[in-house]
Amino acid sequence: MLDFWLFAAALFGLVVGSFLNVVIHRLPKMMENEWDLHCAEHRNEDIPERARYNLAVPRSACPHCGHQITAIENIPVLSWLLLRGKCSACKAPIGARYPFVEAANALLWVVCVWHFGATAQALGAMLFSSCLLVLALIDFDTTLLPDDITLPLLWAGLLANLFSLYVRLPEAVIGAMAGYLALWSVYWVFKLLTGKEGMGYGDFKLLAAIGAWLGWKMLPLIILLSSLVGAILGIALIVLAKRGKDIPMPFGPYLAAAGVIALFWGGPLNRLYLPL
Repeated sequence: MLDFWLFAAALFGLVVGSFLNVVIHRLPKMMENEWDLHCAEHRNEDIPERARYNLAVPRSACPHCGHQITAIENIPVLSWLLLRGKCSACKAPIGARYPFVEAANALLWVVCVWHFGATAQALGAMLFSSCLLVLALIDFDTTLLPDDITLPLLWAGLLANLFSLYVRLPEAVIGAMAGYLALWSVYWVFKLLTGKEGMGYGDFKLLAAIGAWLGWKMLPLIILLSSLVGAILGIALIVLAKRGKDIPMPFGPYLAAAGVIALFWGGPLNRLYLPL
């Protein structure tokens, strides 16, 4: 029976992963449009008419030639492989990011079912891990962590732990508060010492959301893991990708990666490093 649920998780994970690609691409643009609208209203400027742009409208299309993606061209991973990573109309390359996100989300969902079984915990873990995947990639692309995802994720974690799905509710509430205040304190200490901003407020909210899901006991491990992953990948980007040292590096992807690791293996890792 578990094999069936693993297969279902992989299948639906691919489908949902296709939608996550839309969120990753469009949500930052929707935020920019909203900011432009607010700025125009503040300056009492005439607001020009704009075509509707949200997660549903317009239909997905090739950015090079405008060819609308048909249903047969939108099958997760398979369509990209059959098209050999190219638009069917103009043969412009289609980024490998799209099948990567679909496959990554499917893998996360399979691990959720494998780890928690066919339970409510697995469903919650699917939501949690998919949101972290989206936030990590949006932050990597734009250095933004949208409130439209971080805040609902925080409240969803508290709601899940209202029923002690992962930790008891008091641990979740303290986790949310401690997660926010931990990075908020680091932000202000760094700013007072250097006069510079070392991270954004989105990072505070993301760690608060992770704390709401996993509880305060996981926060030291998550901060340790995210710092370790950030250091390794940061050095790799500088050395291998020739990324400039002065270019800001988003911290959200590392927090998200640490949150996923803690979700599945946080207990054993805590027991491993705490005695040291």
